[in-house]
Amino acid sequence: MAELITVEDPDDPRLHDYTDLTDVELRRRREPAEGLFIAEGEKVIRRARDAGYEMRSMLLSAKWVDAMRDVIDELTAPVHVVSPELAERVTGYHVHRGALASMQRKPLPTAAEVLRTARRVAVMESVNDHTNIGAIFRSAAALGMDAVLLSPDCADPLYRRSVKVSMGAVFSVPYARLDIWPGGLEAVRGAGFTLLALTPDEKAKTLDEAAPHRMDRVALMLGAEGAGLSTRALAAADEWVRIPMSHGVDSLNVGAAAAVAFYAVTTGRPQE
Repeated sequence: MAELITVEDPDDPRLHDYTDLTDVELRRRREPAEGLFIAEGEKVIRRARDAGYEMRSMLLSAKWVDAMRDVIDELTAPVHVVSPELAERVTGYHVHRGALASMQRKPLPTAAEVLRTARRVAVMESVNDHTNIGAIFRSAAALGMDAVLLSPDCADPLYRRSVKVSMGAVFSVPYARLDIWPGGLEAVRGAGFTLLALTPDEKAKTLDEAAPHRMDRVALMLGAEGAGLSTRALAAADEWVRIPMSHGVDSLNVGAAAAVAFYAVTTGRPQE
């Protein structure tokens, strides 16, 4: 059973994992380097634990101790109990969910490893907004995508905001980074995947015309908000596909577009 430790000093070194959570650039560098990520809220903490992530510690306001009692009873990691005011001084914001956990990262698999058993894969290029990353992972999990591949400059799926927006779905979908971009796409093609680039360009086939749900293995490529896929990424694709638009709307937010496209890719998919 975990030790409950009441902490009253915001500078206590035992709270180091939770300091300056609103400093995005600092946390983006620090968390991967230190091998940790932050899970926020009861549901996300439970999902991280159920996905096999080891807990380094917890930071709870007193009223959340009972709600998290079953988790605490299984822990050997320390549980720091603090006032809401102290939690805000440490983290930099009002922790309204009242529960944070510092989790140990797992080694990231290679692209070849996640592709080995996959049939439907999302490939993201330069998606560096954490909200969009989280939304895409949530849709990928909900709509049956098997894995996600990220270009080197995509945002961290385990950053607190990404995890929170995904409601922990980032723990459900295997992902890997392509170290070379867009050259790494050739290995995806070599693994038997058809590369479909999602673009609003009128020269692209509609998703209905392309019928990706009938293809054996599909890698759906998505670009960043606004800019979309780069010229080099579009050139590397086997085919361009688009979502038909109405009422003069030229495109969707990348999170919404991903959900529509994932459904088109997976609907009617043969069951294993």
